[in-house]
Amino acid sequence: MPIGAHRALSGLVHCNVRRLAKGQSDWPENAVARNLGGRAMRGQNTLFDGLLSRSDVGRTFVLPLGNGMGMTYGDVLSTSAQYAHALVDLGVRPGDRVAVQAPKSLEMLMLYLGVIRAGAVFLPLNTAYVADELSYFVADAEPHVLVGAPGAPALDRLRADFPEVRIETLGASPGEGSCAALREGKPANFDNVARGPDDLAAILYTSGTTGRSKGAMLSHDNLLSNAKVLADHWRFADEDRLLHALPIFHTHGLFVATNVVLLSGASMIFLPGFDLDAIIDALPESTVMMGVPTFYTRLLADPRLDRERTAAMRLFVSGSA
Repeated sequence: MPIGAHRALSGLVHCNVRRLAKGQSDWPENAVARNLGGRAMRGQNTLFDGLLSRSDVGRTFVLPLGNGMGMTYGDVLSTSAQYAHALVDLGVRPGDRVAVQAPKSLEMLMLYLGVIRAGAVFLPLNTAYVADELSYFVADAEPHVLVGAPGAPALDRLRADFPEVRIETLGASPGEGSCAALREGKPANFDNVARGPDDLAAILYTSGTTGRSKGAMLSHDNLLSNAKVLADHWRFADEDRLLHALPIFHTHGLFVATNVVLLSGASMIFLPGFDLDAIIDALPESTVMMGVPTFYTRLLADPRLDRERTAAMRLFVSGSA
């Protein structure tokens, strides 16, 4: 975990998540609110509103380098709104879990934000998990919706074993999968469901090295305060351009890298994974890079990594080892 993140995430609680009450919100949906006394007033969604409060709809969120797809902050607002509508249409209510084991994509990022806007709980799952592991997580977390990769072999078994769970798909390419199709044509505006600082925003399962994996509960304020601490510590600004090659089923790539960029109004170069040539090519356009130690050992061994290529870089972050 990156330096400083462990302090901001000190509010983690490990649990058997099936025992948690699914907190329901009685507040009517409304886009205008303030935080008061640790509770959300009408319409305030602590995490989403906190991350996007400084966003300029015309600013670039993802840089369209090469064949990559670009995205503005206006696109973030409209696409995440469409996903929030799609989730509500699937019967997702505040406090429901939405489990996702899908390839890294901008659509998956927008689905994450849509889950938060709908007042639900985002549960990312490692793409390497096999059917037995997925069965454990689904039985334990009891998600209302599970989103998997199109054609994933485990989905047929999960459909048979958990008929009460709505199973959808999301692929790596734009528009690929039933979940992406469900959001098409939905309104580009959404009245965010009110969620307070202490409401659950996400669940991450531990690695299980000392027993069965446990669900680590992350509240709206856990994730927002973590982003604020790191943005301040790393002096993130809207001029920054993050080179993003990390997976987004993990806290570093999703809750650290992405949330810090959103909070700061910065931009990122969004790569599907670690590709040495792609990273070397993108370094001159980047100011920050986050990665695991093996990223850097491979970069350091490449003769193309020199002072000229990294002239714009101001920060390299290594963590998650």
